[in-house]
Amino acid sequence: MNLDIDIEDWPTGEWGALAESVADAAQSVAPELGNARLTTSILFTSDDHIQSLNREWRGKDKPTNVLSFPMLERGELMGLIGQGPPVMLGDIALARGICAREAEGKAISLEDHAAHLIVHGLLHLAGFDHATSDEDADKMEAMEIAALAKMGIADPYGDRDPEGVLK
Repeated sequence: MNLDIDIEDWPTGEWGALAESVADAAQSVAPELGNARLTTSILFTSDDHIQSLNREWRGKDKPTNVLSFPMLERGELMGLIGQGPPVMLGDIALARGICAREAEGKAISLEDHAAHLIVHGLLHLAGFDHATSDEDADKMEAMEIAALAKMGIADPYGDRDPEGVLK
């Protein structure tokens, strides 16, 4: 997967390198994300911009930590062959202020929390959805934990081992 990364209104840091590492880890738990034809845009932006996007595209006039906008259905992604022109998987946007406050509240680094949210967004783009059922939520959570563990990041939920199995 190729990433198109845009950073605005985030503190100085290696956000592009972090996003690339997260994409590699996400591909280890969702191999369909590893198709070289796929492109995903990741926007590191302000709470105000996220609120605007949330209002325009989801009808919710409030900021949120991460938004994902898939451009492929899961079946299309799974049927995508390796040869051919680039295909846009979707867009992810992260809100700096909300992410920073959540990270502080969890006593973790902004980088680790951003990594979690990018994994979460990538899994949504791959067609996984925690809102459809408890079973789907558990599966998605386990995949997030396993991907983050590959990066040396602790379970953000605190209830599973590094393989994603409930403790």
